[in-house]
Amino acid sequence: MKKSLLLIATMLVLPVTFMGCATSGDLEKMQAQQKLIDAKADQALQDAQAAKTAADAAKVKADDATLRAENAEKAAQERERIADEKAKKADAVFQKSMKK
Repeated sequence: MKKSLLLIATMLVLPVTFMGCATSGDLEKMQAQQKLIDAKADQALQDAQAAKTAADAAKVKADDATLRAENAEKAAQERERIADEKAKKADAVFQKSMKK
């Protein structure tokens, strides 16, 4: 009885023990998956860096456009001020000529 019980226990323990061990094929598969994950992570990092570079370039262009717009607005205000002065002078000359 003891021998048959021991034999049955051994027959159950050995397969369970071997099922828990990873084979070299399993390890190679896991390493291949890890390499694939690393490659995807590297690609994602490169894509993120490229996107950041593009965003920085776009910000520089936007800042330049804003500066040009501000300068154009100042120039337009200056031309408007000069035009108003000329209009006032013309009106004054007209009023003076009308008094004669």
